[in-house]
Amino acid sequence: MRDLLMFVIVFGLLPIVLKHPWVGAMLWTWLSIMNPHRLAWGPAFDFPFAAVVAITTTVGLLVTRDKRHIPINAVTITLLLFMLWMGVTSAFAIYPDLIGEMLRRVMKIQFMIFVTLALLHTRKHVEIFLWIIVGCLGFYGIKGAIFTLMRSGEHRVWGPAGSFIEGNNELALALVMTIPLIKYLHGIQTNQWIRWGLVAAMILCAMATLGTYSRGAFIAIVAMAGFLWIRNSRKLVFGSALMIVGVTLLAFMPGAWTSRMYTIENYQLDASATGRLNAWQMAFNLARDRLPGGGFEVAQSEVFAYYAPDPNAIHAAHSIYFQVLGEHGFIGLALFMAFWFFTWRSAGWVRKHARRSPETQWASELAAMVQVSLVGYFVGGAFLSLAYFDLPYNMMIAILVCRGIIEARLRGSATSPVSVTRDAPATAKVGTATRKHA
Repeated sequence: MRDLLMFVIVFGLLPIVLKHPWVGAMLWTWLSIMNPHRLAWGPAFDFPFAAVVAITTTVGLLVTRDKRHIPINAVTITLLLFMLWMGVTSAFAIYPDLIGEMLRRVMKIQFMIFVTLALLHTRKHVEIFLWIIVGCLGFYGIKGAIFTLMRSGEHRVWGPAGSFIEGNNELALALVMTIPLIKYLHGIQTNQWIRWGLVAAMILCAMATLGTYSRGAFIAIVAMAGFLWIRNSRKLVFGSALMIVGVTLLAFMPGAWTSRMYTIENYQLDASATGRLNAWQMAFNLARDRLPGGGFEVAQSEVFAYYAPDPNAIHAAHSIYFQVLGEHGFIGLALFMAFWFFTWRSAGWVRKHARRSPETQWASELAAMVQVSLVGYFVGGAFLSLAYFDLPYNMMIAILVCRGIIEARLRGSATSPVSVTRDAPATAKVGTATRKHA
């Protein structure tokens, strides 16, 4: 039944995608973030739904009469340069026979990022986009929280098989980053039932995050909470609420969870932590020796034997920074960091300029929440290999679409035929006449 439903939904929407390819961008986001076909057990499990939707959306992009425009700015330029550099590093990869699958996956995601950027232009687009992201990850958050509650937190929560968030750590960071987006959607709702439902979703996502036993995600959620507290004008009330919710959730977790979190302080005694440090040193040594890095799939025994302090501790980077450094060298890391720096700056620009008008206040609030999510990504990503995961790039899309909306509004205000200066004398006359009448 699930397989049939997947085929009906995807192929039933393809004619609409051809006419309005922005629908294809939404459909692609659903497939890439949630991986719903992985919840089936028949032919849908391995069917290339994402490729079918990507091809159809691209064809629709070429023939549609809908608005299409890719913003050209520091964010998109550095992302394009990063993609081109990944092509260079792949050409000089240490293991060219192993990189094909990962290279295709990453380039497909980045290509669809640009396609989605070209197709989304309105507040309606942004909010549908966010609802899809929140719905996809909120599903796993609610499901994971129920599992955690039913098992009293004794077993870890995992993500969908064959996806970027299959691992417990990766799922945890995705859920942490989703909570601020849920908070934004909660803020713009007027229906009280929906608002309470979103509050419950935030709490359940936090519970599921704890249920993953991810130490990196725990550090990320603490960093996000601290960042929110610093920005909040009612620090005492907000801090008290955070403490109450946090203590309540932590009190539910068993001793095994607490013991695992204590290893953050005594990381020298933890094999997983020391393995990561060994992998980070390997990535640094590799990048220092090879300008283009090693290319994808460098976590191999031969590479560790040559570059790692401990050649027998073969370990994935488990860090977005050292993952990029080992695979694409210092140039790749510089482009990666520049891209996120410019994305953060764009979010700050939207937050500043959008709050000047009640009609664009929503974009300011969204930009603020995206920055909170990015704090989680920058901190939690230091311990996870999620450099190419769709979710943070989707947040970049939301920010650039919002920026385009605000910039268009500012241009419209600047070219308005009625200016403040021209109205000033008339206002003065009205004021004078009022005083005389008085």
